[in-house]
Amino acid sequence: MAQALDVYREWLGITEKARPLNFYQLLRLKLFEDDPAKIRAHYQKMNAHVRKYTTGEHAEAASQLLDELAKAMLCLTDAQRKREYDISLGRGDAGEGRRRRIEEVLLANKVLDQEQLDKARRFADQVGLDIRDAVMQQKLAPPDTVMLAYAEAEGLPYVELDDVGVDEQLVPLIPPKTARQHSCVPIMTDGGKVLIASSSPLVPDLEEELRLRFEMPVRTVLCTPTSINQAITKYYPRDMPTPVVAAPKASQPAAPKPAAPPKEPLTPEQKIKQQIRVSIIAFNVTVVLYMMYQVLLGGGMDMSNYFGVAALAVVLGLVAAGIGFFVTKVVQK
Repeated sequence: MAQALDVYREWLGITEKARPLNFYQLLRLKLFEDDPAKIRAHYQKMNAHVRKYTTGEHAEAASQLLDELAKAMLCLTDAQRKREYDISLGRGDAGEGRRRRIEEVLLANKVLDQEQLDKARRFADQVGLDIRDAVMQQKLAPPDTVMLAYAEAEGLPYVELDDVGVDEQLVPLIPPKTARQHSCVPIMTDGGKVLIASSSPLVPDLEEELRLRFEMPVRTVLCTPTSINQAITKYYPRDMPTPVVAAPKASQPAAPKPAAPPKEPLTPEQKIKQQIRVSIIAFNVTVVLYMMYQVLLGGGMDMSNYFGVAALAVVLGLVAAGIGFFVTKVVQK
């Protein structure tokens, strides 16, 4: 029997035999590595290597491993989640240290020099932008490089959506209007949380709305504005119909409508008023119909006979009124 492929050893060169691997072992990092740039660099190198196997006979194994690598990187570059994960591994000094501001990161990584940073600051003050957007609008650095620095400053992970993708099963849970308004898409569930890609951290109100929709907490994963706009266009187009609310399941039938309250019985006074009202209607209708009959179908009538016809109409009206009064009284019983 052929030996099962150990993708961790064969593809990633991991020598540890104990399984499962922790995230640091998986990304071949020293335990509790805190440098986000080094974490992402290891992830990118391994991601590129494993992608070579996505079209061969081991495509399914490669896809699963890519997913594992992404989840490891997303956890270890998220300051809050990394702190919680490190504590679970026994780290005693997992307190979050001071994070560098984006300007410090850009200067330290030599993305910008001081003159370029000063130019970005002046532009940001003039048009009311933050430094991140000012640098990108002035094209002082590539958007992905700027977003990486911003992610480090915010303590949030950064992803390339082309590498990680969007979980299409989660897409319908965010209304198109919400996704377009806040420029966000769901990419995956991980560690009991839904990871939401956006070019900016989710505001608290949106976090709460999405938490209720997904029935689990959500976390922001940063990406470039261009990539999030492309994802919005693909998954939440302008002509996308509003999702139809599903009908109640058979096991959970809709609550029956409450029965109309029974009508209160009529009082004697109300009965008399109703009988008189029906009698008057019967009298008027009978008189009008008889007079119309005489005029239209009886060949007309002259004035000499008018009073006789009117008297007969009144008599017929009184008979109809009496019948109406009697019938109403019977019905009321």
